[in-house]
Amino acid sequence: MPDTQRTAVITGAGAPRGIGKATAARLARDGWAVAVLDLNEPAAKEAADEIAAQTGAPVFAHGVDVADEPSVLAAYRAVRAEVDAGRLPGVGAVVNIAGITSPVPFLETTLELWNKVMAVNATGTYLVTKAFLPDLIEAGWGRIVNMSSVSAQQGGGVFGRTPYSSAKAAILGFTKALARELGDAGVTVNAVAPGAVDTDIRVGTTDELEAAIVKGIPLGRQATVADVAGVIAWLTSEDAGYLQGTTIDINGGSFLH
Repeated sequence: MPDTQRTAVITGAGAPRGIGKATAARLARDGWAVAVLDLNEPAAKEAADEIAAQTGAPVFAHGVDVADEPSVLAAYRAVRAEVDAGRLPGVGAVVNIAGITSPVPFLETTLELWNKVMAVNATGTYLVTKAFLPDLIEAGWGRIVNMSSVSAQQGGGVFGRTPYSSAKAAILGFTKALARELGDAGVTVNAVAPGAVDTDIRVGTTDELEAAIVKGIPLGRQATVADVAGVIAWLTSEDAGYLQGTTIDINGGSFLH
């Protein structure tokens, strides 16, 4: 992390077994202050209380619908108020993890489903980044990490199908374009692309499907949330300062390219 303590804003960080909460806890252990944002505000507050008790780090929680601009702006103002009051240090990282999947075959999808999956995954990443980016630019230092998926790289094949893969592919393009646009602003923008991770996000899974997925992973297991959180933690560190517009695969070798 940077020499001066800063706040990491993490979306989708309320789920007990989620990547977001694991990332928030890891960054808090690494010395960051943390803003836990989640659609489920009680879950966000519970996660924040737990992380604060375990690490002693400053931790703030707030509800947010990442697909809704007024909600995102309200969350930004709430975090900024904590910073201005001295209860949190300035924001130094934004980690866009909030997302939903969809296992529905293409011809069974609806426009409503398509729009929802795109809104939460892709538009949510855009809105949260846009809200907090000016503070990072003003500080002259920042890290943005976006959550994509192996599904974007190989066209589904895990749990999500076409809408999910499309949304996660949009995040890869967004990451590269914003990284190029920011130039020498001192802010890096990178993405991670996990394969199968042992969380509760997937739906419609079966024991047979789980076994088939593991069979196709050279390392012989699914990722843990700690596996993903560790990579994200590195991307927010000083050591990753020369990475810009990259995507780090976290798939155990299931997709090599």
